[in-house]
Amino acid sequence: MAKSGYTRAPPPPALDTACTTPSAVLYVANCGPVVGLTHDDVAAAFGAYGEVDGVHAADDSGARVIVRFREPAAAGAAMAALHGRPCSVLSGRVLHIRYSVPAAPKARPGAPVLPVALSSSELGIPGVHLVQEFVTAAEEQELLAAVDSRPWKRLAKRRVQHYGYEFLYETRNVDSKQFLGELPSFVSKVLDKIGAFPGVKNCTSKLVDQLTVNEYPCGVGLSPHIDTHSAFEEMILSLSLAGSCIMEFRQYPKGSWRAPPSIGNGTDEVSIQDPQCIRKAIFLPPRSMLLMSGEGRYAWHHYIPHHKIDDVAGQVIKRNSRRVSFTFRKVRMDLCDCEYRQFCDSQSK
Repeated sequence: MAKSGYTRAPPPPALDTACTTPSAVLYVANCGPVVGLTHDDVAAAFGAYGEVDGVHAADDSGARVIVRFREPAAAGAAMAALHGRPCSVLSGRVLHIRYSVPAAPKARPGAPVLPVALSSSELGIPGVHLVQEFVTAAEEQELLAAVDSRPWKRLAKRRVQHYGYEFLYETRNVDSKQFLGELPSFVSKVLDKIGAFPGVKNCTSKLVDQLTVNEYPCGVGLSPHIDTHSAFEEMILSLSLAGSCIMEFRQYPKGSWRAPPSIGNGTDEVSIQDPQCIRKAIFLPPRSMLLMSGEGRYAWHHYIPHHKIDDVAGQVIKRNSRRVSFTFRKVRMDLCDCEYRQFCDSQSK
C-alpha cells in the first residue's frame, strides 16, 4: 500500500469542478462528512492507489469531495477500482467518480510563475493590509441579501451599485457635488469595525463616505488600475463576499498615473513584459477585508485576473458563480499632494 501524503490544511472554498480530461485530480460523489466519512478516511482509502496530496470539499453539500493525487496514473487506478462499486473501507459507499480540473490556467510561454501570498505580511507591499473573517458568515448573508433587494446597474461584464457618490467610469472619478445621501444602514456594522482595522489612520471626519458594490460573475475580473488620486483620499477598503479571487499588484516605476496603453485595448500582455514591472499577488478569501493605503494605494496598480480557476499555493480553486465586493472610499475635496508624483493626476496637470 502506498503511503498517503495527505496532511490536513484549511482548504479555500469551491474547489475544482468535474471534467472528462484525465488528470491527477478526482471528483468523488456520495462521499464526505454528511455521510459519516472524514477527509482523513477518504485520504486513507484512496492512498492505496498512490500518494495523495490532499482531500477537500467539492462544494457545500458535504457529500462530494476532491481527491488530489501526485500522479495521474494513481488517480486512474483509483477510478478504475472504485467508480460505481461499493468501497469496503468507506462504509460500503458506492462512489461516483470523475476526473476534475487538472490545473489552473497556464501562464504564457516564458512567463514566470507568480507566487500568491496568503497574508499581507507575506505580500510585503507597504500600506496593504488584509484581515480574514472580517465579517461573520451570518453578516455576509445579511449584506448579500441587502444588496440583492436593491436595484443593480448593469455594466458590460458586471453589475454595480453606488452609495454616497456615484463613480463615473468614463472619467474614473466622482462628481463631488452630487451627493446621493449617507451610506446605507446595512453597512453600519462594517463601518463600526473599520476604525479598528490595522493600518487605519485617525481621522477627524468620517473615514469613508462612498461605497461601490460590484458583482463579478465567475471568470470576470478587473483591469489593472490605480484609483484616481484626485477622486479619493488615501485609504481604500475592499470587502470580499460570496467568492474568492486573486488580486495582483503591479508597479511600473517609469509609469504615469494613467494605465499602460495596452490596458486600453482589453489586454495587458505588453505591460507585464516590461522588465521594470514588479508583480505581486495575494489571495482574497470570502469575508476578508483588504486595505490599500500609502504606497500600496498610490503607486501600485491592482488587478483581478479574468480567470475561472485560481492556483493558490498548489491548490486549484474554482471561483464561485459570483463574487461581490464592497469598496469603501473617502471622496477627496481638494487636490492630492502625495509623494508619488508620477502616478498622481493632481500633480501631473
